[in-house]
Amino acid sequence: MTTADAATQQANPLAALFDPGVRADPYPLYRALREQGPLVSPDGSLATVGSHRDCLRVLHDPRMSNRPSLDPLPPDAPPQSFLFLDPPDHTRLRSLVSKAFTPRAVARLAPRITKIVDDALDAAAERGGMDLVEDLAAPLPITVISEWLGVPTQDGPLLRGWSEVITRALDPVGAADEQTVLASQQAGGELAAYFGELIAVRSREEGTDLLSQLVRVEERGEKLTIGELLATIGLLLVAGHETTTSLISNGLLAMLRNQAELDRLRADPSLAERAVEETLRYDAPVQLTHRLATKDTVIGSAEVPRGSMVALMLAAANRDPELHRDPDVFSLEREDTTHLAFSAGPHYCVGAGLARLEAAVVFRRFTARVVRPEVDESSLVYRPHINLRGPARMSLGFSAVRRD
Repeated sequence: MTTADAATQQANPLAALFDPGVRADPYPLYRALREQGPLVSPDGSLATVGSHRDCLRVLHDPRMSNRPSLDPLPPDAPPQSFLFLDPPDHTRLRSLVSKAFTPRAVARLAPRITKIVDDALDAAAERGGMDLVEDLAAPLPITVISEWLGVPTQDGPLLRGWSEVITRALDPVGAADEQTVLASQQAGGELAAYFGELIAVRSREEGTDLLSQLVRVEERGEKLTIGELLATIGLLLVAGHETTTSLISNGLLAMLRNQAELDRLRADPSLAERAVEETLRYDAPVQLTHRLATKDTVIGSAEVPRGSMVALMLAAANRDPELHRDPDVFSLEREDTTHLAFSAGPHYCVGAGLARLEAAVVFRRFTARVVRPEVDESSLVYRPHINLRGPARMSLGFSAVRRD
């Protein structure tokens, strides 16, 4: 390591994650950072936290803000997604959105999710192979959320395109590239214009889709404004699609690399839900999250100044040996799959139930129908992201796909 590299590493311990060579397996780096304990950069602008205990404390600490800056928003700033708000604004918006994401509402989607998965497997049988990302993991969540929102079926690919462009700028790699940021802003504007027209229609016509529910949702006289609706829809679309795609892909890859676990799930389909939780623990779609210290505080033995951005290494916390035995092993025999993949505290993922349902259906139907599956490791390409982890391409071969 050169002197310049050492200085960069001290200023930002996460800088090594930008190395493309780390992308296939960042976990040795996360382990090393976790073992060093909480670290604060020399200028106090960044703190990194990796143990499960410390991450959990920060996620529940009211002194830790989800806002990107301590500076107040300008009066003409557009409404923010509740992901980047603190109470009481976050509490109000989240409570309104949660009214549409009830367990009963999510459970009603199970037959449709199963149909989409089976159709994808039928198509793979006809082709004699499939790309697990492009043919299954990516189309499923964008189709489900699009149909639930009441978007015309033919517009699903359009929404997926906007989502992928926007997501690139949400990752540190993309955020550092001007062209990526500009493309994301344009995609965000087109997405807002598209849903602005749909909202106008739903405001005039009664409907049963999720968008209609969000338009009508109300509590104690509070409703979502048009700006808040657009910010919320963008969050549901981008976060729900991108992270669920990676959850499915990461889980299938882990089991394909551990055929004994695949066989265990095939023999006992009731383990599908545990397979989802173990995937979230073992190879989480969201590797990092951030909080902003609003007051001087102490995390572990580290003194964190007010204004410091605290990077929570969820991927490291989920494999903390203080919490899990053999944390680097994927095992469906693991009964305690405690993880922070959906965050914790006030910002626990509002769409967690839907993501879990989609992944469980995929795991159950895949193991029941696909005979002797084998991933082509040479085809495996990871997305060029640091935070949102998952394959971009992953080819699968098999001997047959059973018909029901």
